[in-house]
Amino acid sequence: MAAMSIRVLLLALLLIASPFLQVARGESDSEADSVSEVVGENSDLGTVGDEEQDFVDTSYSPAPGIETICVFPKNKAKTVAAGEQTELLVGLRNDGESSLNVIAVKASVHLPFDHNLLVQNLTALAFNNASVPASAQATFPYLFAVSKYLQPGTFDLVGTIIYEIDNHPYQSTYYNGTIEVVEAGSLLSIESVFLITLGFALLVLLGLWIQGQIQHLSKKTKRAPKVEVGTRSTDANMDEWLEGTAYTQSLNNKSKKKK
Repeated sequence: MAAMSIRVLLLALLLIASPFLQVARGESDSEADSVSEVVGENSDLGTVGDEEQDFVDTSYSPAPGIETICVFPKNKAKTVAAGEQTELLVGLRNDGESSLNVIAVKASVHLPFDHNLLVQNLTALAFNNASVPASAQATFPYLFAVSKYLQPGTFDLVGTIIYEIDNHPYQSTYYNGTIEVVEAGSLLSIESVFLITLGFALLVLLGLWIQGQIQHLSKKTKRAPKVEVGTRSTDANMDEWLEGTAYTQSLNNKSKKKK
């Protein structure tokens, strides 16, 4: 019965955890599919510029007909290790009437409760000859690293892509949301958390099974059979030893008086 109950509990744990993993994988797969759709057939993404350009103070309005999307590959939780590089993919779709040239991709880190409080301007990545024709789509990788001295916590990341249409600069925001900054080396995947939780649950179940076996053995020892000692043979032997003594005579006299 104990082994059967452990199997039932393990099956219940797997059934409870499997939808969680399937949902996580399904969402990550759907995001990856969205990026693959944005990539399209256009492979001319240009080259990264060798010269550093200052895009920090530039601010332009978005062009009509331009859609953007952002995905953190294999990082659904959007965790960023301080001092280490993090990759994201910026997808751009040109539904306008003219071709555009992507100039740069940049991002900045802000406090979540007030975007006016700038924490860090991240390095801008410049592109050369990164053209996206009308009715086409493309994707651009962007690597960034927050300061290694940044305290762990939740921050807002604002990412923009700068492009040019008919020699007129524009920019669109591809991401405006939260990221979780953690210390380097402390990243945990969903699978790791699940395995740790499952291992802990197995240890708890093993402890309960051992405790049940000990209680079962202690109950067996307490239920040891009692040995009954017969009294008839003992009484018969006592009567034989007392025959002819004063004790038997007094008993006989008492029985006669009762009669």
